Amino acid sequence: MLPEAHRAFAFGAGASLQSRQMLWLKAFHVVFMVTWFAGLFYLPRLFVYHVATREAAGRARFELMERRLFAIMTIGAAGTVLFGGALIVAAPAYLALAWLRVKLLLVAALIGYHDWCRRLMRQLAAGGARSERWYRLFNEVPGLLLIAIVILAVVKP
Repeated sequence: MLPEAHRAFAFGAGASLQSRQMLWLKAFHVVFMVTWFAGLFYLPRLFVYHVATREAAGRARFELMERRLFAIMTIGAAGTVLFGGALIVAAPAYLALAWLRVKLLLVAALIGYHDWCRRLMRQLAAGGARSERWYRLFNEVPGLLLIAIVILAVVKP
């Protein structure tokens, strides 16, 4: 059994309104971040399969899947940025911390990667493509960024 003070902390009882609001903002920030990353991991994998497909019907199916996934992943990106921005507005003093500034630079890189995915999707739809190997390597980038971002957000080095 947890001591009373630990139970209150663990379950939010007695927490100030401001700290409870921060927890809600963080929760939604994480939910949208997970949605965004799901798309960032899967869309380049669809590119690999798209390039490997030779028949027109298969290519059309991948183009449709890519467009739909990109829309969902864009909603995830927008929510991540919106709730992350709300967290900064709620606690602007965090901007003085180096770990947050580095995290924000990595998020900017993710936004660039997201836009690169959009451009690659359009190139594939227009018939242009890179090699399967290139798309497989491209698919590793968000995983590396995720590791760095999570370490920064949790460990706060």
